[in-house]
Amino acid sequence: MGGKYHHGNLRAELVQVALDLIADRGLAGFSVAEVARRAKVSPGAPYRHFPERESLLAAAAAAVACQLAGRVRTAIAGEDDPADALAAAFGAYTGYLLERRAGINLIHADGLQGPEHAELHEQTRGLTDQFLMLCLQVCDRPQDALELMEQLFTQAHGYGVFWLDGVFVKQGYPPGLVVEKSVRAARVLIEGHRR
Repeated sequence: MGGKYHHGNLRAELVQVALDLIADRGLAGFSVAEVARRAKVSPGAPYRHFPERESLLAAAAAAVACQLAGRVRTAIAGEDDPADALAAAFGAYTGYLLERRAGINLIHADGLQGPEHAELHEQTRGLTDQFLMLCLQVCDRPQDALELMEQLFTQAHGYGVFWLDGVFVKQGYPPGLVVEKSVRAARVLIEGHRR
C-alpha cells in the first residue's frame, strides 16, 4: 500500500471511494484514513489533493448534489403535469438517499459552509434552484414555494431516514415502496399548497 503507484485520477477516485464509504457506513463512519485504505494508497496520499478532512467531504458532497440534480432531471423528464414532476423529483431524492445514504445531510454537514468549498456551494445552488423552480410552478407566491420546498425536503428525507434507520425495514417495506410512499406524501403536500 505505501509504495503503490496510483494510475489515473487519484482525486476523482478518492471522491468516489468517499461516496462508497458513506453509502456503506453513513456520514458518521466517514474518515480519511478509511478512504485511503479502501483506495489502496498511503494514509497521507489524500492530503495531497485535499488539505483537510472537510475538503474531501465537501468534494463528496458536491458530487452528491450533482448526481441528485441528474436523478431529478431523469425523474421529471416524462412528466407533463407540474405537480407530478415535483412529486417525482422528491421521490428521486428519497431513492438516492436510500441508495447512497447521502443527501441534504451531507450537503449541509458541519464544517462545509466556508468560502473554501466554492464548488460545493455552486452545486448546492444548482440543485436547490432546480427544486425551487419546480415548486414555483405549483405555487402562486415565492414564499409559498420556499415553504413547500422545505416541507417536501423534510418528508422526502424523513422517508429515507426511516428506512435507513430500520423503522420501515421492520415493517417489511422494500426500498421501492418507500419511494412510492414518499411520492404519494409529496402529492398530498403539493395539493395542500394548491388549495
